[in-house]
Amino acid sequence: MTLILGSASPRRKELLAQIGIVPDDIRPADIDEIPKPGETPRPYCVRLAREKALAVKALPTEAVLSADTVVALGRRILGKPAGEAEARKYLRMLSGRRHRVVTAVALRLGDNLWEKETVTALKMKQLTEADIDAYIATGEWDGKAGGYGIQGYAGRFIPWLSGSYTGVVGLPLTETASLLQTAGIIGETA
Repeated sequence: MTLILGSASPRRKELLAQIGIVPDDIRPADIDEIPKPGETPRPYCVRLAREKALAVKALPTEAVLSADTVVALGRRILGKPAGEAEARKYLRMLSGRRHRVVTAVALRLGDNLWEKETVTALKMKQLTEADIDAYIATGEWDGKAGGYGIQGYAGRFIPWLSGSYTGVVGLPLTETASLLQTAGIIGETA
């Protein structure tokens, strides 16, 4: 069976490799990612993962795996910052506060669609302007929901989390493996 990764994220490809999965092809979905009026983080994230899986062109025998990750500060959705100024704004908003990272995964095979999501609670330490300047200078914020990536330099800003670390990085591996098993793409593990 052919597995298509419906994402351009190198982190998702790396995470799949950690569990021995190498996609046969990578076909990023091109969808509108603007939240609908009144849409809250969790339903928004689930909707995007589903829409990405459905948008990727695939044969009925090709499985399409898609995901989406958002940072949620209360009901506010913090997606990928449009630039350095927005990344700074996000980091200031998250500084010293608890927030959530929602990652939804969708797997489509033929007419079947399976979905799972994780919600991870995190706390970011109080950031100084020097902390923010140093992080912005790394460039890691670019393309990351909430303007930071826990797997890099910003890992030093997160003293506590409860939930899925790999979900925060961009693909919750336990949930993803479960979907792949359900679809018969991988077998049971011992």
